[in-house]
Amino acid sequence: MEAGHLKKIWRYREFILSSVKREYQSKYQGSLLGSTWAVLNPLAMIFVYAVVFSKIMQARLPDSSSTFSYSIYLCAGMLTWSLFAEIIGRGQTIYLENANIIKKLKFPIGALPVIMLLNAALNFSIIFTIFIAFLLVSGNFPGWMILFFFPVLLVQLIFAMGLGLTLGVLNVFFRDVGQLFVIVLQFWFWLTPIVYPAEILPASIATYLLELNPMAAIIRSYQGIFVYSASPDWQGLMTPLFLGFLLCLLAMRLFTKYGDEIVDEL
Repeated sequence: MEAGHLKKIWRYREFILSSVKREYQSKYQGSLLGSTWAVLNPLAMIFVYAVVFSKIMQARLPDSSSTFSYSIYLCAGMLTWSLFAEIIGRGQTIYLENANIIKKLKFPIGALPVIMLLNAALNFSIIFTIFIAFLLVSGNFPGWMILFFFPVLLVQLIFAMGLGLTLGVLNVFFRDVGQLFVIVLQFWFWLTPIVYPAEILPASIATYLLELNPMAAIIRSYQGIFVYSASPDWQGLMTPLFLGFLLCLLAMRLFTKYGDEIVDEL
């Protein structure tokens, strides 16, 4: 992103922050418990994963003796995949959903992805804080290895933003793109080792599945940190990082080239 665009976005920082606050408040407007639901919903989900899978179903990972190993494995994958899916889902409709604002208000269009990213980060920070609390209470906190979480998260955000914004531009001109990718995302989820360990797959399938799936390295890095206190797969993370930068550049290129046509199409 050019320095000029960054300066424009910075000048509209109050508009961005107020938009994030307004969207967050509107989610719980009219409910009796208000923003308390932002804590109760993820708390219930983590409770189900911890109690149902660990205590009732007694699910275990084959190479771990910890009672909560599978629950942590599942949470590490599900929570971070949900962040990815939210950014992709909102990114591919970002221009369509904000058509009225784009046409009526004068502000840098680049502010919309920032608003989208901050909203997704806010939602994720709440549920991730609860997850960390669960790790502390259950005695499974990964210690200083938690620091590796942040570079892995950065790689995921770059990849998700690049893919989401590229789909967002294409979806303006070809509305089938958004519908098709909803289906693609469902298959993508099950082709990523989130609810199952990759070790149960046949070696021939696992090799291609993990190498051709950029999200596999990201999810496995999270699971390695939180389940095994292991260092991320830095080499594997280079693929989604490279693709993320490439897709970000492509999205900016498409919007720069077809910006006027996008507004007309909306």
